[in-house]
Amino acid sequence: MFTWPASAFSAPPVVTVTPQGASAFRSCSITANSATSTTVNVQVSAGVTLLGIGVLAVGAPAAGVTVHAHAAGT
Repeated sequence: MFTWPASAFSAPPVVTVTPQGASAFRSCSITANSATSTTVNVQVSAGVTLLGIGVLAVGAPAAGVTVHAHAAGT
């Protein structure tokens, strides 16, 4: 969760997020966004070879991942 300084935004900001580094595939999604905070969900998935084809395994919640966020007012 990112908490924005008081009065930084009068409406929910436009937010972009990126996970730092990766030893496996990671995806980020914003699950809640308001003028005071933004919540991000990060999933991690390992690569799997299935019948000679590389695919991603089912994602699972990733703990301890550093996420960078950029927020801009509209």
